[in-house]
Amino acid sequence: MGNYQVAGPVLAPGPSNVSLQVPAYALHPAPAQDRLVDLPGGYPSRICHPFAWTGSDYVDEASYVYHLSSEDKQELQQAKDHFKAQELDGNLVNQENFPLPTLGTKLRALSQDIHGGKGFHVVRGLDPDDYSVEDLTIIWLGLQSYIADKLGRQDDRGNMLVHIVADNSSEIKLGHHRHSTSAISFHNEEAGDVISWLTRGTSKAGGRCILAPVYTIYNVLAAHRPDVIRTLTRSDWPIALPRFHCRPLMFYHDSKLMMNFGRTPLLGSAAHPRPKQLPQLNERQREALDLVEAIAQAAQVEIQTRSGDMHFINNFTVLHRREGFVDGACPDEKRHLVRMRLRSSANGWAIPESLHREWSGAFGEKGARTWHLEPMPGDAFPLRKYTN
Repeated sequence: MGNYQVAGPVLAPGPSNVSLQVPAYALHPAPAQDRLVDLPGGYPSRICHPFAWTGSDYVDEASYVYHLSSEDKQELQQAKDHFKAQELDGNLVNQENFPLPTLGTKLRALSQDIHGGKGFHVVRGLDPDDYSVEDLTIIWLGLQSYIADKLGRQDDRGNMLVHIVADNSSEIKLGHHRHSTSAISFHNEEAGDVISWLTRGTSKAGGRCILAPVYTIYNVLAAHRPDVIRTLTRSDWPIALPRFHCRPLMFYHDSKLMMNFGRTPLLGSAAHPRPKQLPQLNERQREALDLVEAIAQAAQVEIQTRSGDMHFINNFTVLHRREGFVDGACPDEKRHLVRMRLRSSANGWAIPESLHREWSGAFGEKGARTWHLEPMPGDAFPLRKYTN
């Protein structure tokens, strides 16, 4: 993105001649007595990087969707057969036992762009109906091993695959964003350099994947509300998951900007009110969350997900949310995403100390690893009250 010019409530990147509609209040600083006007020490006044995009930069999905060719699909089929012939457990798939001599080079290039370019890609072209659930999962695991090779746990039971499906069987599930059909706000997952989704089924209506750029949010705030960046980088944010602790929401670490947050762990929700014994957010913190959400929505890109899509997003530099959706009565009109947390041995980022515990829990050697290829009944996938 180019240099910004301010015109009332519109912030426009010059070269692209595309305006970013930002709420007027986001461009007007708080009263002087209530703000710290300088950026935190070491934080740049502006970051020029491909991570600093807006949705208008990606109107053409060809810039972020890789369409598998017939040759790619044949190569994936051969790699899957090669892997299964070795009679290994599916979680052991890697680049050596899932060889993709041609497609692998393309996927490594996508990995570079996810870790150091725009921060997101979609791989499209597989039809889940053409494969058994086991074979589809093996192909997904094999393909994503070229994006990021380390696989992370997603809860204290070691679940490696999390199934995101509508479920109104209980009040707690109905109110949990993993199983609700309501729209959710922008957030990061609590751990994982890269988040991967396999779309096994799409809804009858709605359910688009919506992404927003952390670097663009930062540049807008740095230009107009540096006090908000100071607020986001303070260590006094009272986070309720997976344990109560305080830490920043924004980091500038190893010359890289990162965010890691969710509104629900900080504010609670209608289904899960925040316990009164926990510290509450102050007005400055509430304003910061609202401004991040507003700027994110102004800069967002919306992706119409198709069955078989594999999404990969940089969990440090890209916020994500989901549009509300409606499932149909037919099996092929029900939304079903499978999520994984990934980290790359080659391209992984240095982790701020405040996030070490979450990353260690996900990617450390100790701990169970459990694989459920289908949604499980009961509490096989424990639901925390304060999800991201």
